[in-house]
Amino acid sequence: MTQPTTAPQAHAQFTVPTKHPMVMVLGSGDSLLRVIEKAFPSTDIHVRGNEVSATGDPEEVALVQRLFDEMMLVLRTGQPMTEDAVERSISMLRAAENGEGEAAETPAEVLTQNILSNRGRTIRPKTLNQKRYVDAIDKHTVVFGIGPAGTGKTYLAMAKAVQALQSKQVNRIILTRPAVEAGERLGFLPGTLYEKIDPYLRPLYDALHDMLDPDSIPRLMAAGTIEVAPLAYMRGRAQPVFTKVLTPDGWLPIGDLRVGDLVIGSNGEPTPVLGVYPQGEKDIYRVTAQDGSRTLCCGEHLWTVRTASDRRRNKPWRVLETRQMIGKLRAAHARRYELPMLTAPVHFPEREVPMDPYALGLLLGDGCLTGSTTPAFSTEDPELASAFGAALPGVQMRRKSSVDYVLNRVRASGDVVTLENPVTGVLRTLGLLGTRSHSKFVPESYLHNAAEVRLAVLQGLLDSDGGPVAQVGRTCRIQYTTTSAQLKDDVLSLVRSLGGVAYTRCRTAAGRTPGKANGRDVGYRHDAHIMDIRLPEGIEPFRLPRKRDKYHAAGGGGRPMRSIDSIEPAGREEAVCIQVAAEDSLYVTEDYLLTHNTLNDAFIILDEAQNTNPEQMKMFLTRLGFDSKIVITGDVTQVDLPGGTKSGLRQVREILDGVDDVHFSLLTSKDVVRHKLVGRIVDAYEQYDSRNGQ
Repeated sequence: MTQPTTAPQAHAQFTVPTKHPMVMVLGSGDSLLRVIEKAFPSTDIHVRGNEVSATGDPEEVALVQRLFDEMMLVLRTGQPMTEDAVERSISMLRAAENGEGEAAETPAEVLTQNILSNRGRTIRPKTLNQKRYVDAIDKHTVVFGIGPAGTGKTYLAMAKAVQALQSKQVNRIILTRPAVEAGERLGFLPGTLYEKIDPYLRPLYDALHDMLDPDSIPRLMAAGTIEVAPLAYMRGRAQPVFTKVLTPDGWLPIGDLRVGDLVIGSNGEPTPVLGVYPQGEKDIYRVTAQDGSRTLCCGEHLWTVRTASDRRRNKPWRVLETRQMIGKLRAAHARRYELPMLTAPVHFPEREVPMDPYALGLLLGDGCLTGSTTPAFSTEDPELASAFGAALPGVQMRRKSSVDYVLNRVRASGDVVTLENPVTGVLRTLGLLGTRSHSKFVPESYLHNAAEVRLAVLQGLLDSDGGPVAQVGRTCRIQYTTTSAQLKDDVLSLVRSLGGVAYTRCRTAAGRTPGKANGRDVGYRHDAHIMDIRLPEGIEPFRLPRKRDKYHAAGGGGRPMRSIDSIEPAGREEAVCIQVAAEDSLYVTEDYLLTHNTLNDAFIILDEAQNTNPEQMKMFLTRLGFDSKIVITGDVTQVDLPGGTKSGLRQVREILDGVDDVHFSLLTSKDVVRHKLVGRIVDAYEQYDSRNGQ
């Protein structure tokens, strides 16, 4: 009679170091030991003192041996083992045994990867897929966390965001989710807009309170360091369609821009438009700086700003929405928010001009352009007369008085007909012939030309009708006066295009004490526009030696500055937003103000992304700025969109799968870290959907 074959048995024994009390290894009331015995029913496990032995199937015994080794590694870090941690360790070891995991990712590595600690609580991944999800966030710019509820998708992303903020990898955190879920409509809910959307954002607030000191959260949100907003607000960062944006060819309405068009960035260089997003009708605000520059935008439009405290402490610029600054524009009577300036003159393509730009500036300042007489020029400075004459070929400066010069054509031998004065011909070409002091202007071909041309025109204007104003204990400002409103605006454009600022005031003609000319009173016919100008370091405002020397002796012009003075409602308008490729995402809008609506230096989380439509998903992803990171989380089995609307989260995987620096992390019911029943419920639903072909 053949005897039954006895399966080979293996035996393992290991000693728990005395520094680890057995209660830490076995659990209170041997709770951890019972979990292990239940997971390995065919293995006989005995504990005697600090000795643990296992007898049974060789593969099972080897797993038990590895399990206790992993537990020891975790305990050495000071982290306690829990029943849940033991169960997950067993699951990871079995998955690795079956070829489903990677040998490099052990349970100890997963369970000891600390992300964030706050108030004695440490946040860390609890499953292998969670660890891979967290690692993907470190390695990739855009990460999708897709899986059922309870798998820690949003919570772990929030922890990584707070970690990045605290380690100064980013300057701000932006948390967003679709506002309307389960078919509810905000308009029928009671309360203000924020009270209506608050329930939808509450999970994000709750996670924040777990990870940060609750007292610090209001301060961080007020400073714009943390922004929590519905996805619709992310979309609405826009300007009215008629708002002017500066391009290499001049000003164009933002509504006329298309992807690929060029606009001017903060460094003065052209930068391409990456996206154009119509926004429909929006509530609009007028943002005005203290120098009078202004533009229009919606309440969610983004502004790069800094406070005086930020500047003193050498802190980075912050990004705030328009609505976040309303009511907070003053700090101890001073303007709170400083705006960035151009870091270099605007780069326009060089264009040929019919007259030397410096000579044109002098002529606009002290020239007679009426056309009824030969063009003339007046100055008390011989240097200006000499420079002016040298810049006008074919023209001879004929002194008429101590300060007056007539610009005659140089006659060539053999001339038998009267030819047009070259200066008159140029003035006619430029449309300046016949203009007087109150109607002069800078021709467009000079306003939108190379920086050297624009500066030369400005130098001519300032050498003739401007001058340095030195003040004790302060840097030197430049003052310029004209009776032409158009010339005043043109000088503003020249100054701003070079990175400077100018403040204007008007001295009305009515009621002014008459001036004197040859002993008689001469009344003022036109208002005088007085401009106080500051140009950045390296921009020389004067060529006339006496003015230039005085300017530099007084310390130069200092640092041009702009701060927000007011934000006022300006009705409702059709609006559009653009995204540009500039590294800081800034572009030049009206009055040479710098603004943007892309998210730089930010950690951005889009939660419940299954409830975005494809257009919203594209809009969100293309808002990615430089040195930023985006994490999108969602559960494609719980879409609450209206019937017939495709989920943007479902579609985006088809579009972006395989794109470099974009990663899709998939979590399953095995990664549920809530009540164990949640995982079983998820599995039951998946089986039901599979049976019914859903």
